[in-house]
Amino acid sequence: MEANAGLIAGSHQMNQLVVIPGDGVKPLNSVNSEMCQICGDEVGVSANGDLFVACNECGFPVCRPCYEYERKDGNQSCPQCKSRYKRQKGSPRVEGDEEEDDVDDLDNEFKALPQQQTTEEMLQGHMSYGRGDEENVHVVTPGLPLLTNGQEGVDPNEIPPEHHALVIPSHKRVHPMSDDFSVRSMDPTKDPSAYGYGSVAWKERLESWRHKQEKMSIMMTEGAQHFSDGKGGGDYGADGPDAPLTDESRQPLSRKIPIASSKINPYRMIIIIRLAVLGIFLRYRILNPVKNAYGLWLTSVICEIWFAFSWILDQFPKWFPINRETYLDRLSLRYERDGESQLSSVDIYVSTVDPLKEPPLVTANTVLSILAVDYPVDKVSCYVSDDGAAMLTFEALAETSEFARKWVPFCKKFSIEPRAPEMYFAQKIDYLKDKVQPTFVKDRRAMKREYEEFKVRINALVAKAHKMPEEGWTMQDGTPWPGNNTRDHPGMIQVFLGHSGGHDTDGNELPRLVYVSREKRPGFNHHKKAGAMNSLVRVSAVLTNAPFLLNLDCDHYINNSKALREAMCFMMDPLVGKRVCYVQFPQRFDGIDIHDRYANRNTVFFDINLRGLDGVQGPVYVGTGCVFRRQALYGYEPPVKNNSSKKSSCCCGPRKKSKASKTKRMDSDKKKLNRTESNVSAFSLEGIEEGLEGYENEKSAIMSQKSFEKRFGQSSVFIASTLAENGGVPEAASPAALLKEAIHVISCGYEDKTDWGKEIGWIYGSVTEDILTGFKMHARGWRSIYCMPPRAAFKGSAPINLSDRLNQVLRWALGSVEIMLSRHCPIWYGYGGGLKFLERVAYINTIVYPLTSIPLLAYCTLPAVCLLTNKFIIPEISNFASLFFISLFISIFATGILEMRWSGVGIDEWWRNEQFWVIGGVSAHLFAVFQGLLKVLAGIDTNFTVTSKTSDDEEFGELYAFKWTTLLIPPTTLLVINMIGVVAGISDAINNGYQSWGPLFGKIFFAFWVIVHLYPFLKGLMGRQNRTPTIVVVWSVLLASIFSLLWVRIDPFLPKTKGPNLQQCGINC
Repeated sequence: MEANAGLIAGSHQMNQLVVIPGDGVKPLNSVNSEMCQICGDEVGVSANGDLFVACNECGFPVCRPCYEYERKDGNQSCPQCKSRYKRQKGSPRVEGDEEEDDVDDLDNEFKALPQQQTTEEMLQGHMSYGRGDEENVHVVTPGLPLLTNGQEGVDPNEIPPEHHALVIPSHKRVHPMSDDFSVRSMDPTKDPSAYGYGSVAWKERLESWRHKQEKMSIMMTEGAQHFSDGKGGGDYGADGPDAPLTDESRQPLSRKIPIASSKINPYRMIIIIRLAVLGIFLRYRILNPVKNAYGLWLTSVICEIWFAFSWILDQFPKWFPINRETYLDRLSLRYERDGESQLSSVDIYVSTVDPLKEPPLVTANTVLSILAVDYPVDKVSCYVSDDGAAMLTFEALAETSEFARKWVPFCKKFSIEPRAPEMYFAQKIDYLKDKVQPTFVKDRRAMKREYEEFKVRINALVAKAHKMPEEGWTMQDGTPWPGNNTRDHPGMIQVFLGHSGGHDTDGNELPRLVYVSREKRPGFNHHKKAGAMNSLVRVSAVLTNAPFLLNLDCDHYINNSKALREAMCFMMDPLVGKRVCYVQFPQRFDGIDIHDRYANRNTVFFDINLRGLDGVQGPVYVGTGCVFRRQALYGYEPPVKNNSSKKSSCCCGPRKKSKASKTKRMDSDKKKLNRTESNVSAFSLEGIEEGLEGYENEKSAIMSQKSFEKRFGQSSVFIASTLAENGGVPEAASPAALLKEAIHVISCGYEDKTDWGKEIGWIYGSVTEDILTGFKMHARGWRSIYCMPPRAAFKGSAPINLSDRLNQVLRWALGSVEIMLSRHCPIWYGYGGGLKFLERVAYINTIVYPLTSIPLLAYCTLPAVCLLTNKFIIPEISNFASLFFISLFISIFATGILEMRWSGVGIDEWWRNEQFWVIGGVSAHLFAVFQGLLKVLAGIDTNFTVTSKTSDDEEFGELYAFKWTTLLIPPTTLLVINMIGVVAGISDAINNGYQSWGPLFGKIFFAFWVIVHLYPFLKGLMGRQNRTPTIVVVWSVLLASIFSLLWVRIDPFLPKTKGPNLQQCGINC
């Protein structure tokens, strides 16, 4: 692919393909061949008097001192073409040099090493013992003490080799030692132990050395452990438990760290105790009704039973929480040797829709952080999906690609974090910490000025985009913008950075950057974000076809430049990686107020629930910050576990399997084979036109070309890419043909009559496509991994405004209701597959939690009803019965405390989560239930509103902004009626005397429980100026007044009196 070759726009159905020429690639400045391009000095001449040429491949001008420095302390390669420097005549040999017949320079080949370098080589020799090729190791002949057969005062150089007591073969690796040893003579008549040989101390040292070698040859238990049912699983594959791990590179790339038993065991015990207490409490509540308020009692009991059921669904998937640890150094040792990287390629997806709600500057920072990631540049490709076909996004991305040429080398030169410029320059920390380069301050100031100029250019584009011309947008060459009609436009692809032209200011290659806008036509269902993601899957498969994918929202930048390496520690681990469908990272957010009023950080979910699921079958997919295995998205099943270790008896050897067990195993294998036609490993297809060259596999014997097209669509090139398990594009494929095919796979009718959105890619049918997509993978038997590096991998923005936060929660809850009413409901879908029981329980909890809003709303109304009617949901209890209530409250608090103890979640975060559970439950979740029923049963669709990513200029200014929404009415009404109930109850107690204060205590406590949970909502209503819109006050007071008056008039829960009316007839009637 050529960068900046032009915008490719076209429609496969209309048989149109247009290339809009771009400005072309800006050439690098012409270099002076006689000036060193590193230090600026003259290149100089070689020993033969000719101009010194450091690199024979490209001739990049570098002087002799810079050449020597790069070979000795640098990366030993040319800055321009990255080819390894060859040893020139007169240069000392360094590690990795090959034997060259034409460069014989014995005077300089082995130079004396200084003392510090000698020490370093000793350490290097110790760490690299047993690895690599023997001939490539720098051999240093040590001056060892020689045992000279009793002759003293003899020059060691004159001693014949056969008289040496210690012979050092020339081909063996030895540690360099200092040469200030004196010759020690050895009397052959004496015992060798007198000289230290054969003594007890020498034997102890030998045994210690043997013990260390044996320890290195045993695999770490944590890494080799199979993922057992309920606690994780894995495969050994080629690197089985019997493979000797003789060096660091063969060690596991990650390990599970179980929670300390002193923390997890009390937590599990209190869960069992709470379950028992809950059963006793519910039994007491059912068997002791309140006769004079039967309706109130029945309502409360039904609510409490549902709360208990909901708690069980939420609690038990957290039974096996674990932590994980990665080893990035082992990843480098295993896959980055000899200057060549064998790390797998990664395609990164960034999705955006409306540039006015998702500012281009935010998207630009995300893209810049991707381009500067700490990963081999030829292994990273960034695809930006513009589902709104906005010219503003296109132009902003063009500006971003130009700024990246300066930003990326600055990040990598000084190893800065984070690598999103807006967040980096906004940090309120000492940016000079750990920086030792003298040019850092100067370069940082220059880069900050460059970024500010870049922001001005982006802001100018945004200002111009607010008013669209009548004739529509036009590009710089006068061509009309193909996406002027956002609902009717061709597919568009522009390669901004690629193999040619994708270089930074230092001449280094940059990752690929591709702009994609899929085709849209009236009459087609484009499936919103899920459809856009599936289009990116197909485009990337045609152009780069990396085996792993990372999807990010446009506001989630890479906060940890080693995030991809963290994920590869799991994906590329030969022990556990084969069965991992995705690695999910927790979501972390910037710009949230310190008190986190509306629980935007969602810490309880990310730090407790998902860590608990990681010990079962893995966390659910949460929509962003997730690295996928491409084959898992294609609907393939995980590879079958190889149970190589056979159980054996201590005296009878391996046990024989019975015929019944064999028959049962064969039947289960047949069922598994028939369950889906995609359960076999990925392989190649024969005879599918062009584009299949370069792929070799074995799946063509099972699936015909027709079945492939029915499953993946009518693109032979894309079908060929699905068969390459390790990814990659055929070398013979031309960029023009690939771009033409890429336009084909993003056409609006490509997915018709295929499995896209049903079994392949992001699954359609819900606005929360993330939960559905992850559920389908787990149902096939894949497992996922939860990775929590010490430095957060990704960070994004969250809606800190009350109305935006409620709308976001409404969308999540609506998606859960849609899944619950679909065929993919976890209650009845996926049995007979690989979904574990506790994982199914967790998925059931994710779809039924909106239903809790109905009993929660009723339960929050009960305190006001009890205070207004002078009735209560609980009868008068004895001292013994009060123990049930006390035990229940204690178990609830103990569970929370122990949960915070093993997870590290703070009590303030836990309490904010409890408060917003009530706020969201009586508002957003309630509306989601009714909207979901209307959408599924009546076909009334609801519009998806993109969450705004803009922020107020003033810090946390958006927190106090008020936006009217009907979601505010239910919680406001609850607040008003409970406050009225408290006033009415206290007034009644004052009028009736001292004896009425006892029963009032329980009712007021109940009402205060509701008010305290709704307190953040009340603060949000008041705002900074303590003002609430009139419409909210009017509606809430009106509803509360009507409800109170109707209750007093009807009073349905009071017992009906029988007999004469004493007010009309008198006492003597």
